[in-house]
Amino acid sequence: NLQFPLHNPEPQSTGYPLVHPLRSAASLCHGACVELESDTEAVAHEGFKLGCISCKRRGEVRARASVNWFFKASDETEFSHLYSYEETEEIIDPRFYGRLGWKGSNNTRDLQDGSITIHNVTFNDTGTYMCIFSRVLIYPNYNFQTNSTKSFFLNVMPRRTRGLASIVSEVTMYMSIIGLQFWLLVEMIYCYRKIAAAGEEALRESEAEYLAIASESKDNCASGQVAE
Repeated sequence: NLQFPLHNPEPQSTGYPLVHPLRSAASLCHGACVELESDTEAVAHEGFKLGCISCKRRGEVRARASVNWFFKASDETEFSHLYSYEETEEIIDPRFYGRLGWKGSNNTRDLQDGSITIHNVTFNDTGTYMCIFSRVLIYPNYNFQTNSTKSFFLNVMPRRTRGLASIVSEVTMYMSIIGLQFWLLVEMIYCYRKIAAAGEEALRESEAEYLAIASESKDNCASGQVAE
């Protein structure tokens, strides 16, 4: 006879910590990260956000990261160290003293948003900005270093201008409205003609029916007179 154990045997140890599936799912769903590109047009004497987002691919893995910004003016050939952030911020380039502020991830060492803000933008801020994410993934038995680099050219304008995408979307909207109105006009003309044709057909049928009844009545009267 086969005998089955009355209790489940204890799982064998694999040497790795066991993670509850619900806890793992919760860590994966803790927050979403989307790597958006930074804007590239700033207005003089206003504030501007230099965007830099580097999403961590493995949400369940602990990590720590630092962010370093570099700047190359339009008349320069070499990048200069602009800004550094790792738990605390440091403005390195004297041209930006008192004009930079952290706008990235807060209250965490696992940085994913490394954006900064320039206050009181000047025309001298025109140039190429480079953001470097240095991330260390912390595994049970080792650490893994990764780097992510993003760069873009910032153009400083004297006043705010409309972007090409805004103009195209507005033209598309007006063209759609005109097309819709034209389609409604065609539908109205078609329906009017269809109703008019149906009315004329019904009028002809009524007229033919009236003539048939009148002719039948006339024939009946004539037959009655002959019979008398």
